[in-house]
Amino acid sequence: MKTGNRYKWKDCKVDTNHVVCVKWGNKYISKYANVLKNMVKRHTTVPYQFHCLTDDPAGLDPEINVIKLPTDPWVTSWWSKLWMFAPEMPLKGNILFFDLDVVIFGNIDNLFTHNPGKFHIIRDFNRCRIKDWKLSNSSCMRWQAGTMDYLWNEFKEKSTEIMQRNHGDQDWITKRASKDINWFPDEWIRSYKWEMVGLKDTKLLTKDGKKWFREPAKIEPGNRVAVFHGSPNPMECADQFVVDNWK
Repeated sequence: MKTGNRYKWKDCKVDTNHVVCVKWGNKYISKYANVLKNMVKRHTTVPYQFHCLTDDPAGLDPEINVIKLPTDPWVTSWWSKLWMFAPEMPLKGNILFFDLDVVIFGNIDNLFTHNPGKFHIIRDFNRCRIKDWKLSNSSCMRWQAGTMDYLWNEFKEKSTEIMQRNHGDQDWITKRASKDINWFPDEWIRSYKWEMVGLKDTKLLTKDGKKWFREPAKIEPGNRVAVFHGSPNPMECADQFVVDNWK
């Protein structure tokens, strides 16, 4: 199955473990997908194949299997992530998704194997402000291919209405998939600036294109993935654990 001029499936086993990312538009350069591939490789012992859903495969590591995003007008911005749930997705088996703005620094085997067969997502990071926070964050998700098709099918049918009524893909997922949602343990996947640095330290320091907070992030037992929302992003962050792992 060809996916571009020099990109093609490399002995792809469709019924297996898959790690998937989405690169749409120009917010993130291809290096983010390449580094994500490297981080996954260093931090898991589970057999898997790595894929990138994208509208532009230029610059992607040749080891990455490229899946071309459709050109439908509703496949845009963060909404493009919903196409992972489409019946047309050419993957079967266990799918683990990461946003591009994460840093993996611990073993992620359990993200593949925890509570198998169930849809898992992150409990949104407002959990650090509100104890019983019930919304979800789609920076990391896992599901069995074919079990969550309704998220895409209904979005495709009512895309304008859904996009108007929801802030983004994760709001739609939280509302529509509420009966299927299971949260990953909070300690596994953390907000870099809200939970690892902390809400009290909000002053971002900058020098020579690098950014950091006054206090370094605290890594606690069980932590393995840091999610970067807002500023800084992983490429510009000078926190040492980021420098050591985002490569």
